[in-house]
Order: sequence, then structure tokens, then C-alpha cells
Amino acid sequence: MPMPGYVFRDGQPIPDSEQQDGGHLGTSSTDMTRFSTSTSSAMNTPTSSATDGDHPTDSHALANADHADKGAAQVNGHETIKNLGWNGDPKDVPDLVGGLDNEELWTLIRRFNKQMYHVKATTAPLLGGLDLNIADEDEFSPDKLRANVERLYMTVIIGLMGFGKHIARLRSWREPRRTGAFAAAYAVAWVLHLLVPTFLTTLIVLIVYPPSRPILFPPAPLALVDSNTGGVQSPKAGVLGSHDSATGAPEKHKGEAVEQEASNFVSGIGSIALSSATGKHEQGDPDSDPLNKSVPDPTRLAMAGADAKSSAQGGTPNEHHDKTKQPMEDAMWGKMRPVMHVIGDISDGWERFANALSPTAPFPKERPRLVLAAVLAPAVAVSLITTSAMFIKMAQLGVGVGFFSDPLVWRGLDWLNRNYPDWQKLLELRNSILKGVPTNAQLTITLLRIGEANRAPLPPPPSSDQPPPNKPKSLNGDDVALDASHDEIQGAIHEDPAEKEAAEAAAATAVGAGGKPKHRHGAHILGFFKGTTATGVETKLGLDKVRAKIGSTHAKNHLGVLPKEDEKGPTGPVDFKGRYQGHKGWINISTAARVPCVSWSKAASDGTGGAVEDTIERHEKHVAFKVPVEEIQELKKVGGLGWKAKIVVGWATGKTVADGLEIVDKAGNTWKLTAIQDRDELFNRLIAIGGQKWESW
Repeated sequence: MPMPGYVFRDGQPIPDSEQQDGGHLGTSSTDMTRFSTSTSSAMNTPTSSATDGDHPTDSHALANADHADKGAAQVNGHETIKNLGWNGDPKDVPDLVGGLDNEELWTLIRRFNKQMYHVKATTAPLLGGLDLNIADEDEFSPDKLRANVERLYMTVIIGLMGFGKHIARLRSWREPRRTGAFAAAYAVAWVLHLLVPTFLTTLIVLIVYPPSRPILFPPAPLALVDSNTGGVQSPKAGVLGSHDSATGAPEKHKGEAVEQEASNFVSGIGSIALSSATGKHEQGDPDSDPLNKSVPDPTRLAMAGADAKSSAQGGTPNEHHDKTKQPMEDAMWGKMRPVMHVIGDISDGWERFANALSPTAPFPKERPRLVLAAVLAPAVAVSLITTSAMFIKMAQLGVGVGFFSDPLVWRGLDWLNRNYPDWQKLLELRNSILKGVPTNAQLTITLLRIGEANRAPLPPPPSSDQPPPNKPKSLNGDDVALDASHDEIQGAIHEDPAEKEAAEAAAATAVGAGGKPKHRHGAHILGFFKGTTATGVETKLGLDKVRAKIGSTHAKNHLGVLPKEDEKGPTGPVDFKGRYQGHKGWINISTAARVPCVSWSKAASDGTGGAVEDTIERHEKHVAFKVPVEEIQELKKVGGLGWKAKIVVGWATGKTVADGLEIVDKAGNTWKLTAIQDRDELFNRLIAIGGQKWESW
């Protein structure tokens, strides 16, 4: 296993390859020469020295800029790809990005992997200067709705919980000096008729001067504060294992507890959320999957249960009797797309405001805060000269104008639409006061581009099969601004000994003689069906090997979706294990040439299995296709199995399904790679290398 700092030798420029197994031919050498000479000025290659004006987006410009505070991924001058900790121990990974902790970086990447499924390159102008915006034509799927609701929980709902608990702390008078100071300021402002100017001025101070935030609102672990009393409470998880989650549950890596809470939050919502929880119509499903079609639809259980209840009560739920059933279902699903977009827009706006108030390198730190303060400054001036009577009069005038001036309003809107077609987009916050401020996804792709620009791809987030330790996270009770002693806080964050003994006693009761767990008859029956299903799955996938040999495309795509233990192993950052048309091989990303390429070969190119030179020669000999990264028009994550088959396989076998990736070039050629063990990492490298302006679909 390579240690951090190990330098890979990239695959060299790949010669033209003949078409193999009916695959698409790659770009010819003539086309590649033409491509490199015609677009070299606009490419975002790692060796590019173009000025900011030559970059397609602000994200590309920031990725190629010379940063004052540098991490290991921002050190330029590497002639070959540098491994900064891929497949290594996270503790050995150096600080990757200056001004950003590795745990924070990996949290961003982990959530980016869940959010991004399908991107397309666009040539449309970017009003906000940043790419990776959500497309207006983005189609609805319950799996995508689930991702948006989870993001809403992790950003907006958790943020509002924190705000509500700050209000509870202030109202409780458990922090008398702080609450007294707020009360005195409010009383003075009320006497002097300066409530609104005082409120707006406080907002400006909080925006412009970040050190004022912990003074006015001292932080405390979210799960440790009682929302009713404002005092100390024992976390719902029984132990304070995380500081930013609502339950305080333990976590292995920063942010994982909140992510698990978001997942459980979605899983507990009604019938539409039931479809979301199972990922119905997952956008990565294969177009046609025989195994998926043979599996019953679990999301129909809710509707079937409702029909059964109606029948038991004497109703007639049959669609021949109930003519409203199908139209209502169609109407509900039809309205889900705008709902999903609204949820996504709310989360995007919240993330932009958060990144404006607390910017992350390499984005500017002062400009966003000054813009927000400049917007509020005129409001302070107006509030100083506006009396209560004047405010009421202006509000009444606004109501009258809005009610009686409908013809004028429509004429004005028609004039704007004819003369300024994009006026509505120009008024959006992302294109006005928050212009240039990224969402978390835009921030993440910028950080990924920084690594690629310096030939030092960011290593993926660490993962482990072990459960998180059931112990409290380090916390100094004397530093927590709550009305409680150190002993009280320590007692709250540790697991209650009585509850721990009760849990251990229950676990001991569940274990029979000989240390074996007791099983009920229902568990035996469920185990029987589970074993039978697992056998059926193995048999079906075994038959796919035979069908693949006689040319079945669907069978070829199923090969390797349940990787064996001996097939697993470290991959990346140059070569990734994956299949093409059912054949085992390696997906190689070569940035050593002037035109970076992605290719598939039966042999690796980074020294696996032999000397580097010999391996490169073998890799080039067995290349099935190659695509210049700049020619990629579309990247789409696809499932190794259909969504229903994936649920059954996961339940019966307990194995992780290896998914795939579709690559589409500008000419419309499509290459489908399957059984990729590190699919997310490959996807992230491909979207970060080139100079495309991406759009999320």
C-alpha cells in the first residue's frame, strides 16, 4: 500500500487503438492534434498558466491561483501525480488545503458524493460566475428528492434548531449577565425609539466582525441544550458523541452523525418519502434490467395497505370504482418536481449565506460580508428618520397600490420581458448580493480542482466498517457558557450507568446457553427466506456469466456487481478497477499528455503487477477506448442493479453493489463502465480535471 507522498507515474500519451469487442473508437491522433491546438488556450490543464480572464469560471480561476496559505494539495511543481493519502491511514494525511481542516474537507466531499449524480457540460453564460448550478429542466426522482430533503435537514433544520436553542438560553436567565445585557440594550432602544436601528446595527456587527459572534452567542453542543428550559440536558443518544447533531450520537468522522440523522429523518416521512427512502426510479438505474423487473415493488405496500383497510370497512378501492385514484396519484407526482426544486433552492440559499458569513479558502473572506453589510446600511439610515406613523402609512399605500394597479403591473412585466429577458435571474440572490458566493457543492468542486491543478488529487474521505465508539467527545465543561457546573456537564455528556447496566442485562437475556443468541420462530422463518433469496441471487448472477459469454449486454453489465473479497483492493488516484463490456480491467486517467485522457485497459498503468515501464506498455496494448477529458459532455452515475434488485440483494447478501459510470462525449458516443469499486472518486476526478462548465441534472 503506497504511503502518502508516493508519486505515481501517469499513463503516457495513449496511441490510437483499434475497436475491440464492438466498443466505440476513441478520438484519432489527427483529431486530438486539432483539438489540442484549437482549445489549448481554454483548457484547465494542470500545467496551465493562463490568467484569470482565460478561465471559464471563477472556480477554475481560484483553483489555478497562487494561494498565500497553502496545504499539501496546493504545492505546485509536480511532474507526476502525487498520492497524498489515497488508501492510507487518515492520520498520516497532511493538511490538504490551507485554512481548512481535513475533517471539514472530507465532510464536504462525502456530502458532495451523495448530492451529485448526473452532470452535463454547458456553454450558457454564468451570471454568478460559478458553475455546477442545478438545471431548470432537472427531472424529478424520489431518490433525488431524498438527497434534497437530507440536505435541507443538515443545513436549514439543524441551523434553525441551533437558533431556537440560543433563544431558549437567553429567555431562561440561566446566563444572567448575557441575558441582562440584552434586556438592558432592548430597554434603552425602546425608550429612545431606536429598536429597528439597534437590531439592524447588531446584524451588521455580527456580519462584518466575526469575533463578535461567540461573544453575543457563545456556542454550546446542540444536543446538550434543553430547548424548553435553556439548561443542560442529557443527549437523546445517551452520550455526547458529537457536537453538531441533534441527538449527540457518536460518530467516527466529523459530520457523520448529522448525516445519519438526516437519513433517518427522511425515512420517517409519509408515503412519498417511503418511495424516496427506497430510491424508486433511481436516476442511476439501468435502462432495462430483467432482474429488476422480476422483483416486486415495495413502495406499493403503502397503497396496498390503504386499499385493504378500505375493503375491510366496506369500501371499493378498485380503480374501476374509484376514478380519482390514478388522476390524484399523477397530480401528486407531478407536483413533486417543483417541490424538489424549492427545497433545493432553500438549501442553496442557506449554504450561500453561511459561506458568505464564514467564507472558506480559497474564496474571498471580506467582500461577501461587506456586500451584505452595505445592503443593510441604507436600511439603518432610513429607520433613523422613519417614525411608526410613517411606516404604517407607507404599508397602507403599498397595499393599495398592489391591489388596484394590476394593469400597470402586467404592462411593466411585459416590457421587462421584452427588453430584458433575463431580468428575473438577475434579481436572484446568487446573481446579485450573493454573486460569487458558492454553495457547498460549488465549494467542493473548487477544492477538487485545486488538487487537480497541482497534480495532487484530494484523497477520498476515510471509511471503516467498525461502529463508532460509544464514548463522549472531548469537551471542557468550564468553556461551555451554560448555567451548570463542570460535574453537571460531565454527568450529562456521559452515558447513564443505570441505563448502561439495563442495556447490558437486556443483551445478556437475549443470549441463550453457549453464548448463542436466542431466536424466535419468526426469525427462523425470516432467516429461511433470506437464505433462499440469497441462493436465488447467486444463481441468477451465475447464469449471467453464461449469458454474457453468448453476447447478452444486460448480463455483461451484471458481471462483478458483487465483488469478491479477493477482487477488492486499493485503487486510485491514477487507475481504478472497473469493467467494460463485462471484461475486467482498469480505468486510467492520464494527465501526463498535453490533452488529459480517460481510457480503459485490461492492464493497469501505475506499476501494479510489474515494472512501471512494462506495465505502461501492457496498458497501452490493451486499450479499448480513450476519451480526451475536455471532450466529455456528460457524466452519469448508474446503478449496478435496478433499485428494487439492489434492495433485495442488499437484504439477502449483505454485500455492497459496485455501481457504474456513463461517459458521453460531444459527438454523442457513450461508454458505460460497470463494477467500479471507487466510482465516486473516479467521477470527482473527471469533473475536476477539465475546463467544462458543469450543470447538475
